[in-house]
Amino acid sequence: MAVIKPFSAYRPAPGRESEIAALPYDVYNREEACDVIKSNPGSFLAIDRAETSFTSDVDTYDPCVYEKAHELLWGWIEEGRFVQEEKPCYYLYEQVMDGRSQKGIVACASIDDYQNNIIKKHENTRADKEQDRINHVDICGAQTGPIFLAYRTNATIQKVVAATIAENPVYDFVSEDGITHRVWVITSDEDIAVIKNAFDGIQEIYIADGHHRCASAVKVGLKRRAEKPDYTGEEEFNYFLSVLFPADELSIMDYNRVVKDLNGYTKEEFMQKVAEFFDIKEVGKECYKPGCKGEFGMYLDDVWYCLTAHKDIKSTDAVKGLDVSLLQDYLLNPILGIKDPKTDKRIDFVGGIRGLKELERRVHKDMQIAFSMYPTSIYELFGVADADLLMPPKSTWFEPKLRSGLFIHAI
Repeated sequence: MAVIKPFSAYRPAPGRESEIAALPYDVYNREEACDVIKSNPGSFLAIDRAETSFTSDVDTYDPCVYEKAHELLWGWIEEGRFVQEEKPCYYLYEQVMDGRSQKGIVACASIDDYQNNIIKKHENTRADKEQDRINHVDICGAQTGPIFLAYRTNATIQKVVAATIAENPVYDFVSEDGITHRVWVITSDEDIAVIKNAFDGIQEIYIADGHHRCASAVKVGLKRRAEKPDYTGEEEFNYFLSVLFPADELSIMDYNRVVKDLNGYTKEEFMQKVAEFFDIKEVGKECYKPGCKGEFGMYLDDVWYCLTAHKDIKSTDAVKGLDVSLLQDYLLNPILGIKDPKTDKRIDFVGGIRGLKELERRVHKDMQIAFSMYPTSIYELFGVADADLLMPPKSTWFEPKLRSGLFIHAI
């Protein structure tokens, strides 16, 4: 069973929500983060990326940066920029993008469930990326960026959600990127009990996005347990801030590939190699978006092609059967020589949010060939995690992104 508990969030004082809400810390480089803060000093990014308070000669990971984040967070709370519920509650967070709504329960998940694999992972984390958020969470004494979790749709929870959205939200605003954000506070003891009991009966929760933030929050909790041998398990550091979405409302976007060269082949030689594993159909000048699993778009010499994987290379294996694996195992690696896409400088990845015209732009700028992908499904992600396997790099692109600063969990 999954322990998903209510909590008393710090959240923006009414009227400040659109000013404070910020995209996740890791979507910006330092220069971009500074530009955001310059145009909106009240953005939560000032806390998530506190190096923006310093000149460029101060290292991003200097201890003074995390101390500054602590100072800003608790200073803003003291100033009244945030309010806090008097009792533990659940929250409902709705995002609407291009007419599609996803509604998640904001709550705290258990670090023990993460340790025991009730909360399932599908990618590895890097220690250097974890350390930054470990320092941030530990020194701030709070988790500020929620983990994006998913679960198989549950009718009991959906019934409470449907009743909740019939009420007026505490927040309702549209961010600069056109995403609508709405928040409700679930204070009814009856509704809280129904949600808690429903999650008690769910055996698997999945990390959709935020593996590094999640691992960091867990490690801070374990560190504090070690510092407090008489811990009870009820302390807030035993739990991490999450938004849990039903799978049926989630959509994964394509995560496309661009490659710098043809690995020494002429176009004709390359096409002959590709034809050993894929049927090739010339599409023309119009961008080609694959219409089903096993199809790929390919852009080469200003022409789009449709590649269809031969039946004999398809697999029922949770990982080998993914489209990203088929492209890697039968084209990128054996033909183009991309053996490790995580480290090879000849390949780059383009999130589907940027559109297929971005693939054409990159080919005209600094690459030679591009591949458009059919999106990985949320249930393929579940299958990989259930098999205790890992997704290949850059398999999923989730939109919209959860905002930081709307919910803060003090530990």
